[in-house]
Amino acid sequence: MEPEKIYDNDVFTDLNSILLLVNKTHPLPKDYVPSDLVKPNVKSNKSGLSLRKEATLALEKMFEGALEDNITLVLGSSYRSYSYQTTLYNNYVAKDGEEKANRYSAKPGTSEHQTGLAVDISDASGANYLKRSFKDTSEGIWLKENAHLYGFILRYAEEKEEITGYMFEPWHFRYVGIEEATKIYESNLTFEEYYNLLD
Repeated sequence: MEPEKIYDNDVFTDLNSILLLVNKTHPLPKDYVPSDLVKPNVKSNKSGLSLRKEATLALEKMFEGALEDNITLVLGSSYRSYSYQTTLYNNYVAKDGEEKANRYSAKPGTSEHQTGLAVDISDASGANYLKRSFKDTSEGIWLKENAHLYGFILRYAEEKEEITGYMFEPWHFRYVGIEEATKIYESNLTFEEYYNLLD
């Protein structure tokens, strides 16, 4: 299924747009902080997590929908500031070296988490959090099949590293709204491929 709606390219660069494209070649300003960050009322494995308001409302609905299917989702990460991402990235580089770290961690300013629209989700046990094995958990399978119904896409898909720039992350979901998430899900495209079709 190819997207029918053609957008002005501004929708992917407007800092207020839920379709804002952020990756290694489309960075955010160092001082960017979303103006509408709120704390989601969902189960999480740490305190102080926040998202943009629209994404928060969608996330709460998604967690409720999962519970109705006897799936317990746990929020592990959400908005990250530029400075926090700097610390995180530098720690990964010190641990694994820059080349390896670049496959799984974003340089400061290029993390989707800074948009307030991206989340990392864990299984209830936490045993598969931030691991490839999450894809085979009941939580990972449910998210892959249902996240788009709430406006979220699996951002870094399997075997798409050459396009997204990041290894497969079955736990990382990005809010783009139900209409676009459904188009991306049904077309089996990455966000970059979808962007290029509409550009």
